Amino acid sequence: MALFILGLSHKSAPLELREKVAVDAEQLPRALDELNGATGVRESVILSTCNRTELYCDVESDGARHLETWLQQHGAIAQTEIEPHLYRLSDELAVRHALRVASGLDSLILGEPQVLGQMKEAYRSAVSAGTVGKFLNRLMQFSFSTAKLIRSETEIGSTPVSVAYAAVKLAQQIHGDLEPRSALLIGAGDTISLVASHLAGANIGRLVIANRSYDNAATLASRHGGEAIELTDIATYLPQVDIVVSSTASRLPIVTRGIVELALQKRNNEPMFIVDLAVPRDVEAAVGELDDAYLYSVDDLENVVATNMQLRHEAAAQAEEMVHLQVQEHMDWMQVQSSSATIAAYRAQGESTRDEILGRALKRIEKGDRPEAVLEYLAHTLTNKLMHHPTTSLRSGAGDEEVLRVARDLLGLRSK
Repeated sequence: MALFILGLSHKSAPLELREKVAVDAEQLPRALDELNGATGVRESVILSTCNRTELYCDVESDGARHLETWLQQHGAIAQTEIEPHLYRLSDELAVRHALRVASGLDSLILGEPQVLGQMKEAYRSAVSAGTVGKFLNRLMQFSFSTAKLIRSETEIGSTPVSVAYAAVKLAQQIHGDLEPRSALLIGAGDTISLVASHLAGANIGRLVIANRSYDNAATLASRHGGEAIELTDIATYLPQVDIVVSSTASRLPIVTRGIVELALQKRNNEPMFIVDLAVPRDVEAAVGELDDAYLYSVDDLENVVATNMQLRHEAAAQAEEMVHLQVQEHMDWMQVQSSSATIAAYRAQGESTRDEILGRALKRIEKGDRPEAVLEYLAHTLTNKLMHHPTTSLRSGAGDEEVLRVARDLLGLRSK
């Protein structure tokens, strides 16, 4: 039994190389079958995401070398191209890495939870392919429980670390449950797309998207069950929404104090949460002077994100300590499994020797030999057989006091 991880990630390899070795969902069953069929590989799990491809395996002594050959062939990559970017981790270092990956401590965005779901899916696929046995099953389950423990006892995943996500989290702080709420998004670029995705994930009740290009607004709206409007319709829809997020390339403000003030009057001063992520600003600064308008700029949110990232780093230090303790627990389990296998093999060897000598003795009795002589033969031959290898090893260790001390403890001899 030897736990081994071979992989590359955003920390060790460029995107171009990660793309070559990536294993998609359709390839995975065949890849697992091939990998587990490699010489010296007993169990295998393949974790492949946009940021990493890692082979988690239980291997025999020469198995690690065959993992590298498989990965090179899978990606059709020369050994000289991939070699500088690979990391190889065994036993305790491999256990620590698995726990850190599952807990988001090795992620591009510290503490992100997506990798845990990806790791669980990789494990399920390996189970379905029949490539998971006792040791990887234990490692994966232990990784998942450690990640859950860290998320429940630290703040590593509780604070948003992207401007788009921070905007939605602030909206939830002001309005609470977003299901009965409505949102107006102005723009249709990457940032607004992320905001729309996060709002949809928070079950926003109604989503309206305004953009200079109606077609772009309609395309984005259709992804999330929303509706598209023209920029010129903003004043009409503003009284109907509780949340406004804007990010366009306009050189002039799109949302003025006047239309917001009128909208608030029509809403009977029901609070409106407004986030301006544009530079130059899409929302007039004077909007922030209105009593029921909660206006945040991109700088405000970036300050929130920076603070949250610091909190995550502080939580990560606590999480690393928890990982250290969990690694020791898993290594203790692995040592027990290793000693159990050794004990079982030693007992099997002793029983085989016993059966062999007993068989010879019984044949001598059948031939009519005296029972006393057969018993003496049995005792003498069995003793010599059982003591032969330990005695030979003791002779080879002569002069090494540490070896002799350990041997005396193993054999139950009193130290002189």
